[in-house]
Parts: sequence; C-alpha cells; structure tokens
Amino acid sequence: MRNLILIAHISLDGLVAGPNGEFDGFDSDEENLQFVCALTENADAALLGRKSFELLNSYWPAAKALPNASKGTVQYSNWYDKAEKIVVSTSLKSEARENLVVINRNIPEEILKMKNEPGKDILIFGSPKTTQTLIKSDLIDAYWIFVNPAIFGKGIPLFSSEQSLKKLKLEATRQFSNGEIALYYTNR
Repeated sequence: MRNLILIAHISLDGLVAGPNGEFDGFDSDEENLQFVCALTENADAALLGRKSFELLNSYWPAAKALPNASKGTVQYSNWYDKAEKIVVSTSLKSEARENLVVINRNIPEEILKMKNEPGKDILIFGSPKTTQTLIKSDLIDAYWIFVNPAIFGKGIPLFSSEQSLKKLKLEATRQFSNGEIALYYTNR
C-alpha cells in the first residue's frame, strides 16, 4: 500500500496562507527546498487541490530552465514533471494531459483506490480543503508540517475546527537556518 504524506507550510498560528491566499511570511530557501527534494525521492505522485495545482503548475514545470536555477529548483522541477498530478476539483476540466488525474467526486474512495495501486508514496502539498477531507476519512499516513516564524492573524487554516481528536506520534524534527522547523508525525 502506498503512503499518503502531507507536506504543509504553516504559520505559528496554524494558517497556510493569509486571508487572500498570500504567502508573505514563508521564506523558504535552498536548504528547505533540498530537504523537500529528499522527501520526493520516495514519491511518484502529488495530490493537490485545484488552487494549489494551479499555483504549482504555473511555476514548477519550467523552473529548471530559469537562469541561475539552483540545484534544488532543477531537482524539484524534474520530479514535478514526472510525478503523477492528482487534482481534487469540481471545476477543473479533466483534460487529456500526461500525468494528470482529476477527482471530482467520491474523493475518499478514489484516494483509497490510488493508495492500493502499485507505486511509491503520494505527497499532498498544502491544499487545506482536500487535506481536511482526507483527515476526516483517516487516509493520511504521515504529516510533514513546516512551521514558519510568522503569525498571520487571519487566513486559511490547515486544519478544520470540525475535526475530531487525532493523536499523532512525533517521529523527527528538523530546524532550518531561516527559523522554520519541520515536524514529522505519524498516526499512533
């Protein structure tokens, strides 16, 4: 069975973005990107909500060709190109694109089917609404939460107040030079 692993950046107050979707408080650098690249080595799919897909897809496919692209940028861009993109959306058209699957109904059931298919891990990037649905369905196996040294005050939360208690086990931590801390949790 494939593992479903959340990778999410949050502020100290648990928000993935400001009220208008801005990421002004998240200052990742090459060290952080290299760390995420190491996580992608065991994954062959990215699970995203529509907004996260549009954001990532507008940058990462061509990022490796940017002048002065860093090693991490090239590595992540190459992985993103090859990875299957699984997009949860009721508004995105299911175009015939290589490595793209659009799920628009029965989300937990469809994700469970994908977890049971052969392959490597599936990484969820951000996508708070999709993440909340999958937590409620107990489909997320592990969580990499990157806590950033910023307080948004208002914005988009990663976790829903409607969720019930879920106990996790802290497996690893990593502190970055920019003040960000990565916390790795698994289900108990």
